[in-house]
Amino acid sequence: SYVEVTAGPAPGSNEYARVEITPEGRARIRPGTLSHGQGHMTTFSMIAADRLGMDIEDIEFVQGDTDLVAEGTGTFGSRSTQLAGSSVHVAAGQVVDEARRVAADLLEANVEDVVLDRASGTFHVVGSPSVARTWADVAATGEELAAESNETMACTYPFGTHLAVVEIDTDTGAVRLERIVACDDAGTIINPVIVEGQRHGGIAQGVAQALLEEVAYDDEGNPQTANFVDYGIISMAELPSFDLVPLETPTPNNPLGVKGIGESGAVGATPAVANAVVDGLSHLGIRHLDVPLGPQRVWEAIRAVTG
Repeated sequence: SYVEVTAGPAPGSNEYARVEITPEGRARIRPGTLSHGQGHMTTFSMIAADRLGMDIEDIEFVQGDTDLVAEGTGTFGSRSTQLAGSSVHVAAGQVVDEARRVAADLLEANVEDVVLDRASGTFHVVGSPSVARTWADVAATGEELAAESNETMACTYPFGTHLAVVEIDTDTGAVRLERIVACDDAGTIINPVIVEGQRHGGIAQGVAQALLEEVAYDDEGNPQTANFVDYGIISMAELPSFDLVPLETPTPNNPLGVKGIGESGAVGATPAVANAVVDGLSHLGIRHLDVPLGPQRVWEAIRAVTG
């Protein structure tokens, strides 16, 4: 079991995002993070679409261009959705408030009486949905509809438990992972498919750290694992299917209730697999082994106590 801190360092951090409405009535979001496989385009567009009452196809996603994105800290430490995603959420809400003011003029109503119907993506007076204005109508007025957010959010503390089952060949020292069950809390889940992918990748990385990955040197300090032929890289051949147990415990530390999930799999899987190997050898009196638990290290430990 583990508890980790994400969006650190404590007590918290911040990330930039800008949301703006285009002249056609679509939305453009500019987060300060940079996605390199985490699915920010999908997740952040879902957040904006939900807040603005738009289809996800109407969200334009811009990242990584310093001419177009004013500032940004980056993607690390399981921080992106809870910081940049929250900034998208906050900025989109501010854009909605400004759009309500413009829509109130178009509807000849008090702004306090105008609401955004997120199901239809239209603005209307409370109780009178038959007379409404679309985002395109509001954008056609020429009013600038844009907002930025860069608020500091407190860290979050995801937690979970991983259970590993291994088989050890005592003649060769080879370890095979038979099963791994993982329960990882990520707070509110925006996109279950992306969260599942993050967990799968993290678990695979954690298992690799426990069983394979090592920067090794000879007695003279020469690196022995300097390329991908010598360095152990995990593959599907070494991994079973993962049993993922869902858990959502929303956090009060950001408006989305989300927590980091990018590293949770690696946090839980490594000690789970390492402890399973030690448990399997405990009848021999072995109480500790340093990772990675490759065949040679396990075989030597067995021979040291059995002769």
